[in-house]
Amino acid sequence: MMNSKPQEGLLSVRNLSKIFYSGIINREKTVGAKNVSFDLEPGKIISLIGESGSGKTTVGKLILKLLQPTEGEIYFRGQDITNLTSKKEKKRYYSKVQGVFQDPFSSFNSLFRVDRIFNMIFRIFMPEVGKSEQEDRILEAIREVNLTPDLLEKYPHQLSGGQLQRLLIARALLLDVDVLIADELISMLDASTRMGVLNLLLDICQEKGMAILFITHDLNLGYYLSDTTLIMYEGRLVERGGTRKIYENPVHPYTKMLFESVPGVEERWDRDEDFVPEEIDKIVREFYDNHEGQGFSEVEEAHHVLFSEQKID
Repeated sequence: MMNSKPQEGLLSVRNLSKIFYSGIINREKTVGAKNVSFDLEPGKIISLIGESGSGKTTVGKLILKLLQPTEGEIYFRGQDITNLTSKKEKKRYYSKVQGVFQDPFSSFNSLFRVDRIFNMIFRIFMPEVGKSEQEDRILEAIREVNLTPDLLEKYPHQLSGGQLQRLLIARALLLDVDVLIADELISMLDASTRMGVLNLLLDICQEKGMAILFITHDLNLGYYLSDTTLIMYEGRLVERGGTRKIYENPVHPYTKMLFESVPGVEERWDRDEDFVPEEIDKIVREFYDNHEGQGFSEVEEAHHVLFSEQKID
């Protein structure tokens, strides 16, 4: 059963943690996510930014119920969906919360035409819809992502990555989802195709009122797309707030390091410049030691920073 609890956002995560264990005798523990909290709101895009291994993909999988959290809760429209068990409850959840991932080719079976993914949606989620109405809805969704209906008759290997990503977004439109988890959505696409997909996401968000969690390692894309930015480091949110505020006034040392690492097109790479990634760990530890007890604190309106690990809201 889903338990009700009033929440601020359309989808809310509260103190979400995921610990991975390996080994049998001497078990090793890896923190995938720790005490992560934020809200997704209708018609808004949140960028979850961090380097590989920071835990951002783990958060996306937790929301999509591909992983079970160790601690914390997930609420969708005020309903606690943290421990969904029945197929009926999961189907209802997936009819409104969907994900699009980095590799679009893995979402299609190479033996079947691409229209099969749309036929499956009606068979699983909307079996009551008649054949004629199904075709009308599919054509409308295809046009909304700026594709032509003839692509439905092709096989995945006959299409580009950008076309397949658009088809997956069309799938979300067909379901009329409320939340889309876009995990490194465009990292495999070329530059010109990327802009088309990003603009499509912006249009969908504004026109449909869809909430989007945009998971990326690319700071430039996050700035271009999002209303709110979350910076993740070693499984924790270390900075969160309005995108412009964080980009213009980064406070956490890890956030500063990310911005300093972005190359500018007007500058050539200095081969003599040393960059030791391990140094950031030491700098962060010192930062926490110097602000012991402050926890996650507001530095300005709609801008919070993790100053120490002892106290996290």
